[in-house]
Amino acid sequence: MRKGFTRRPQDDSPAVQAKNYITPGGLKRLKEEHRFLLIKDRPAVAEVVAWAASNGDRSENADYQYAKRRLRQIDGRIRLLSKRIEAAEVMDPEAPRSGLRATKAYFGATVLYTNAAGVEREVSIVGTDEVDLDRNHVSWVSPSGPRVNAVV
Repeated sequence: MRKGFTRRPQDDSPAVQAKNYITPGGLKRLKEEHRFLLIKDRPAVAEVVAWAASNGDRSENADYQYAKRRLRQIDGRIRLLSKRIEAAEVMDPEAPRSGLRATKAYFGATVLYTNAAGVEREVSIVGTDEVDLDRNHVSWVSPSGPRVNAVV
């Protein structure tokens, strides 16, 4: 086989290394999820894997196969959370701002804006790990995040 057709292992890191801005509350939620997965969820699934493996033939054991798949998913999420927490740069939205910065939208601000159809909407500008449209949390890198210019 020619060297050009061999597969190289892919790196786990994202292609673009951007700052991972996050609020203190968002970082706390990431750490809580990471801790839950490590302390509660992963040991419970590992116990199911051990039980299912003790039942015999693993090739036809659905409990074993599904538990192993879930264990891989949990491990992947733990790896992702570890990297995101490590790269997190906490930005305090409560920090005082003065001058021109007080009139502009910034990370952590709650803003009111009007879209092209004339509909007003109030959103909070947060980090990429904290986006939740049900709570009107918009990422600072989303198209609508940087365009907002009125502070509530």
